[in-house]
Amino acid sequence: MSTRVMPSADRIPAAARPGHVLLRGWRALQHWWLARQPGGDTVTLTHRNLYILPTRPGLMLAATLLVLLIGSINYQLNLGYLLTFLLAGSAVVGMHVGHNNLRGLSLQVRPGDAVFAGQAARVDVVLHNPGQRARYAVALRWREDPDAPPPVHRPADKAAPESRQEAHLGPDGWVWANVDARSSETVQLGLPTHERGRLALPALNTETRFPLGTFRVWSWWRPAGEVLVYPAPEIPAPPLPLGLTQESEEQPHSAPAATRQSDEYDGIRPYRRGDPLKWVVWKKAAKSWAQPGSPWVSRDFSSPQSAELWLDASLCGGLGPEAKLSRLCAWVLQAEEAGLDYGLRLPGLQISPDHGPQHQKRCLEALALC
Repeated sequence: MSTRVMPSADRIPAAARPGHVLLRGWRALQHWWLARQPGGDTVTLTHRNLYILPTRPGLMLAATLLVLLIGSINYQLNLGYLLTFLLAGSAVVGMHVGHNNLRGLSLQVRPGDAVFAGQAARVDVVLHNPGQRARYAVALRWREDPDAPPPVHRPADKAAPESRQEAHLGPDGWVWANVDARSSETVQLGLPTHERGRLALPALNTETRFPLGTFRVWSWWRPAGEVLVYPAPEIPAPPLPLGLTQESEEQPHSAPAATRQSDEYDGIRPYRRGDPLKWVVWKKAAKSWAQPGSPWVSRDFSSPQSAELWLDASLCGGLGPEAKLSRLCAWVLQAEEAGLDYGLRLPGLQISPDHGPQHQKRCLEALALC
């Protein structure tokens, strides 16, 4: 007669355990329900999108009230009846107060500036309270990542009265803020980024447990904004391919290229980080050492086109596609910091040499979306 040996709990795969199965089912249900919700930049919380459930302390209070009621019936205690129904009435009133604490509150999302992969994108969420009563303990949190980076509080716009209350980060990742009557409160939420490209904002959970903590009033909202994520620059940054310029590609042995190697120059300009040491005017540099605070100067060559730098993906060697983009990103930052005219060449795209914040932004956007 054979006997069946039941597997122990530690031998059962984690994905097959009942708790994990229920959790996966709950997350799938949430994903399906959120996908059916219309996205938008603003939302107003009403009775149609607010939900109420008791919290764990609320369930414990209900169990305590049940025990008090049974004891009062058993021993015919009038004071027991009074205490039981007084506490039950307070809990019911607290549920309505918590619902009114969120009802009528408007939320507006404002995606922040582009960031590099691995950094936390900052997203502004504006809480606008048009009512005549203050809203207390309003909590916000992203659905995908409850442990988002700590948010930074920023005052609201000058068009609306600024709230003097500050947002606070709770130990569980919730961001708690108070909104005064007829005013707005702007809170910055940190959104982790891992890959380059356009990152759609995840669903936002708004919740309150005010005033007693026995009921949880919450709402899910799917913002329609997105954040642009640049490739992460390579660290440490490799040196710039200064040997590859526009003229060196067209005429490898032309006279302007030789001019750059000589000491012929039209004038001087302030020293820029990345200039070769042979461009430094050492006579003036020696005088600057005698006079502390005097800046270094470099030679200003008469052929500005010869300083145009081309950043080409073919110069990255045998790196992978993402590694090439990271190196090009590091080169763009280096060239902009050095004040050089640089162009970018990608498969199917070419950006003419230039410099400045707008040119740098254009190159980084091309690297993020290619």
